[in-house]
Amino acid sequence: MTASPANLKLTIVGIENRTTTFTVEDGMLVVARPGEKKWPRIRTTLGHVLWAEVKGDSLEVSFLARRKSTSPLAVVRLTGTVQEAEADLASAFTESLMDAAYAGVKRQRKLKVFVNPKSGPGNGIVYYKKRIEPIFQAARCAVDPTFTDYPGHAQELIKELDLEQCDAVVVVSGDGLVHEVINGFAQHRDPEGAFRVPIAPVACGSGNGLPLNLLGPQDGYDVCAGALNAIKGKPMHIDLCSVTQKDKTVYSFMSQTVGLFADLDIGTEWLRFLGSTRFVVGFVIEVLKMKRCPVKLSIKVADSDKKQMVQKLHGYHAKARACTSPAEVPISAEDTAADDDSTTAPSSAPPLSPTDPKASSPLSPPDSEGWSTFVRPLSYVYAGKGPYVSRDLMQFPVSIPDDGLVDIVAQEITTRKAMIDAMDESEQGMQYWLDTQHYFRASAYRVEPYSPKGCFSVDGEEYPFEPFQVECHRGMATVLSPCGYYQAEFRLPDESKAS
Repeated sequence: MTASPANLKLTIVGIENRTTTFTVEDGMLVVARPGEKKWPRIRTTLGHVLWAEVKGDSLEVSFLARRKSTSPLAVVRLTGTVQEAEADLASAFTESLMDAAYAGVKRQRKLKVFVNPKSGPGNGIVYYKKRIEPIFQAARCAVDPTFTDYPGHAQELIKELDLEQCDAVVVVSGDGLVHEVINGFAQHRDPEGAFRVPIAPVACGSGNGLPLNLLGPQDGYDVCAGALNAIKGKPMHIDLCSVTQKDKTVYSFMSQTVGLFADLDIGTEWLRFLGSTRFVVGFVIEVLKMKRCPVKLSIKVADSDKKQMVQKLHGYHAKARACTSPAEVPISAEDTAADDDSTTAPSSAPPLSPTDPKASSPLSPPDSEGWSTFVRPLSYVYAGKGPYVSRDLMQFPVSIPDDGLVDIVAQEITTRKAMIDAMDESEQGMQYWLDTQHYFRASAYRVEPYSPKGCFSVDGEEYPFEPFQVECHRGMATVLSPCGYYQAEFRLPDESKAS
C-alpha cells in the first residue's frame, strides 16, 4: 500500500472468516470478497464511504453502495479482526481512506433532525429508523431527532435552535416541513445566522421538490442518498420568496400557485397515500372541471424570451460544473448568459414568445414603477424556485438557485385536450414550449383575486385566497448539495429528439 489516496490496497484475512481486499483506484473503493454470494465484489465512490477505522484489533469499514446501477443505495458494514502484523498497515489504510472520503467536509456533523410521521404515505418513522438513522450512526454523527406531533411543531422548535450546536437541519418529510423550518428561521432571534444553517431534505412526502432538485431524479426519492447529503453535502445558497398578505409575511422556498394547480394541491390531501401519483390524478380531475382562475396578475418582468432563458441556463450549468465548490458558482445575469453559439434553436421552432413582435403581447406596457399586467384569461398562475415541484412535473425548467429572480408560469385558458397532452414529457419540462404557457422571470409579482372563492398554495400549504405580493430575495437561505447546482437537465426540443 502506498500513501497516495489514488492507490491504496489492503488485504485482510478474517473479516467474516473471509479474505477481503480493499482497493482505492480512480476515486472508487473496490471491495473483493471471493465466495460471498450477496456482495462478492462492490464498487462505490469514495464519496459514499461513511467510516473506516481500526480500534484495537478490530477493523470497520462502512459505506453506501448499489447492487445495480438503477438500485437505491444501501448500507454495507464490514467488520473483522486485524492480526498484529497487519495493524499498522490497516491503520494507515483507514486513515488515508477517511481523508479521501471526507476531503473538504467536516466529519461527525451535529444534525438536528425533524421527522414527520404523517407526511406523504406516512412512511417517515419507518424510513428513519430502518434506513436513515443507521447511516447517521455509521458516520458517527451527533443526532438530535424530533418526531413532529402537529402542524407547526417544527416551526416552533426551530425558532429556539441553538445555532452553535447544529451543523445542519435534516428534514425527513415532504416540502411542507421544509416550509416550516424556513419560516422558523425567519422568526429566530438571529435570523441571518439561522438562514446560514443548511437544510438537508430527505424525501418522505408526496412532492419532494427540494430533494429532487438537489439530488436529481434518480436519487431525489432515495432516502439513503438524502441521508448521505446531510453527512457530506456542501452549503449552497438559494433564493427565497417573501409572500405578503395584508400585514403578514411568510417565506417560500419552492412555489406559490393559484388556479388549477392550487385546487389540485389542496384538493388531493385525501389522496396522500398515493404519494406523487396524487398530483397526476388531481390534475386530470381539475382539467375536466376547466375552471377559470379569477385573478389579476401583475409582474415586474426581467426576462420573457424562452430561448434566451434556456441559453442562460446552459451557460450557468457549464460554469457551475467547472467550479470546485458550490460557493464558486457564478450567479449574475452576465454569468448565466451563453458564452458561445453551441446552444442552437430547435429544428421545429417553438411557439412565439411574448417578446416576439409578430405575437400580440399578453402583457400591458409597464407602468412608471415597472409593473405589467397579464391581459388574457388564466387557467392558473404557478410561480417558484427550482425546476422540479414533483417527480412528474418539472414546472420551472430554467430556474437558477441564486439569481434573485422568481420564475412565473401564466397558463392561458385552452382546450382540455391541450392540457392533457401537456402531461406528456412534463417530467422533462417540455410543456415550457406551449404557446399558451407564458413564462416570465421576475423580481416580483402580485395577484389580486376578482372572486372570494379559490385556493392559494405556498409550498404545498394552504393560505387565504386574498391579494398577495411576492418578492424574490437573493441567496437568503442555505441548503446542502452534493454538487452546488440543481440537478435537472433541460434540453431544447431538437436535442431531445437527437438523443
